[in-house]
Parts: sequence; C-alpha cells; structure tokens
Amino acid sequence: MAARKLPVVALTGPTATGKSSAAISIADHFAIEVINSDSRLFYQGMDIGTAKPSVADRAATPHHLLDTLEPHKTMSLAQFQDQATALIGEIHARQRLPIIVGGTQQYINAVVEGWKMPRVPPQPELRNRLQCEADEHGREALLARLERLDPVAATSVGLNTRRIIRALEVIAVTGRPISEQQGKGPVPFVPHLIALTMPRDLLYQRIDARVHDMIEAGLVDEVRALLANGIS
Repeated sequence: MAARKLPVVALTGPTATGKSSAAISIADHFAIEVINSDSRLFYQGMDIGTAKPSVADRAATPHHLLDTLEPHKTMSLAQFQDQATALIGEIHARQRLPIIVGGTQQYINAVVEGWKMPRVPPQPELRNRLQCEADEHGREALLARLERLDPVAATSVGLNTRRIIRALEVIAVTGRPISEQQGKGPVPFVPHLIALTMPRDLLYQRIDARVHDMIEAGLVDEVRALLANGIS
C-alpha cells in the first residue's frame, strides 16, 4: 500500500492582504511551521521595506527561508524548490503542518506542481555577452537564434529578454533544448491552495497605511544603509 500523502498549505495573495497575519492566526489552532516564498524576504537587512514578520511572530511560530541571503546574492527557482521541498519533509517528520506563505506565485507553483527544470546555475559572463548582443542587435536577434536551437521554447518566451537569455544559457551549458528539460511531476504531498483577496479600494487603503507605517518605522534609513553597502 502506498504511503499516505500529508498536506501542505500554500497561502498567497496580493501585497497587504494579510498573508503573514493569517498564517499566525492559523498557528493559534494548528501546529504549523511557515516556509517563506516571498522573494524579497530571503534577504538580510531588508526588514521594514519587505514587511518581514516581527521577531515576536517568528519566536512564536517557526519560520523558514527568512534572512538566508545577503542582498547581493540570488535565490534561483530551482534552489527555492529544493530547499522548500526538503523543509516540507522535515516539518512533516516533526508532525507539524507546513504552510508556504508569500506572494511570489512562481515559487509556490514550482513546489506544489512539481515543476521540472534544468539545474543550471547562472553563467554571468555568458549572460553579459548575450545581453550585450541584445543591446546591440535587438532581442529579436537572440530570439531568432533560440528559434533555430529550440523552437518550442521560442514560442513560450515571447519577447522577454531575460527568458530568452536563460533559454540560450541552458542550451549552451547542457547541449540540450531547455524545453526538453522542463515539465511537471508528482509531488510527495497533497497541496491545498488558499488565495487571499479583498475589494481593491480597501486593499489600496491598506497599502497606503502600510507605506506610512514603514516610513515611520525607519524605511528611509534602511534604504540608505543598503545603498551605502552598494545595494541598489
């Protein structure tokens, strides 16, 4: 008999809909651990501007993938998928409920839909060279090259220069079309997706209030500190 798959909750929604607060409320009723999927909350020194969960909330409920990166580093989609999937297994082993919380939907989808993707790290020199070609000859020239090497990928990337460069980068490193290395597979858990929403006028009021609170809390000084450290 196949092992019973355990649940994973993914809590998403636009900025200021109350995702983090909702997760903390759930913690009042269930034994949970939070896996952050907001791409800006990975970074150290970006606390106010990202509305990072408070120290008190993090002490009361375990949070993962917060403050894991220095601002000049990056978290690739594949890295997030690997780390989040490993954390889900660890949290289940502790007999707790994993809740993925954040507004970066692509990260959530990669985990709960079992995306398959090439494990090719960024190649800075190659990317810079391709970007220079795009600047000089237009991104259409890069797209034409991709059409020759991987027609399937060329139809899906559109005129997004970053995606065109990524496809060419993967082909250069692996020698295979990127489209052959993508897809979806089974996941070892049962995902439950919750999307928060609210009327637009109320959402805008909440965003305005949040920005005001951020400025009062020292957002300007936080940005100055990042700029002073070469982060822009």
